[in-house]
Amino acid sequence: MTEQSLIDSPSAPAAHPARIWRRIVQEGSARRGLIIVVLVVLAALSAPWVAHELGHGETEQFRDTALNDMGIPLGPTRAFPLGADDNGRDVLVRTLYGTRVSLLVAIPATTLAMIIGLLVGLIGGYRGGRIDLLCQQVINLVLSFPFVVTALSLLALNHSSDGGAKVDPGWVVVAVITFFSWGYFARLTRGLVLHLRHQEFVAAAQLMGMTRWHILWREILPAVLPTVGVYWAIQLPTNIIAEATLSFLGVGVPAPAASLGNMIADVQRSAMYQVQPWFLAAPALALFFTVLGFNSLSSGLRNVFDPHLDRAHG
Repeated sequence: MTEQSLIDSPSAPAAHPARIWRRIVQEGSARRGLIIVVLVVLAALSAPWVAHELGHGETEQFRDTALNDMGIPLGPTRAFPLGADDNGRDVLVRTLYGTRVSLLVAIPATTLAMIIGLLVGLIGGYRGGRIDLLCQQVINLVLSFPFVVTALSLLALNHSSDGGAKVDPGWVVVAVITFFSWGYFARLTRGLVLHLRHQEFVAAAQLMGMTRWHILWREILPAVLPTVGVYWAIQLPTNIIAEATLSFLGVGVPAPAASLGNMIADVQRSAMYQVQPWFLAAPALALFFTVLGFNSLSSGLRNVFDPHLDRAHG
């Protein structure tokens, strides 16, 4: 689903929440995505409880009980339901914490990017002229940076002279992902505003003597929010993968804290997955289902808010 398709088919006017919820439940893709997302969130929230029940901390090593005499991970066992990694750490516990980290990074980053993009796109698209031109140039400048190379450079600046981090790396990753995401929201919002500013309801508001700011925040913003909200769900899995990519490259969430990215990176540095397949399968499947759930949900939400579908159900 592209930004242009969202602009060409903007969302229908806001309906009653109960009606929207009923249509989400009835729409197959949205329903499946919502179920997967709820399960993923519950799994992430359960990480501390599972760790407590198993008696295994996120970074604790159990070399005596999780590895055999040759240092090969044992399991799955009752004590280690998904086995252990090559350091004797519980794979299930680390996968749950890794999923938790992915959501705690991607959700705030995507939300901040949406807010910034909304403000820039609304102001630039509605005011036009030099302000719009400046907004376009800034958006194009941000979107022209290569993500991986620029992110590595920015994260390298966070290293202090003693080898530590100047700022919590998690917050830096949120800032980096926000920086690379807000431009897409701004470009989408601007396109929607350019489409809506010539609609009859805006002309009617102008004839009634409403101010520009009133029209922008009370008339145009509510019409833009549903489509931008759908795009939030589209962008979120992309940002989850971005966090995993940075952690995989060793510049995201630092070890020994668990992240799906650095867990997969550990697999790359070791051949232990050949004897302990869950070492690779657990974080990979967690990442897969997280992205699948949000992609399916966003696709379903697009169908729910589609104006043609709205008329068909009307």
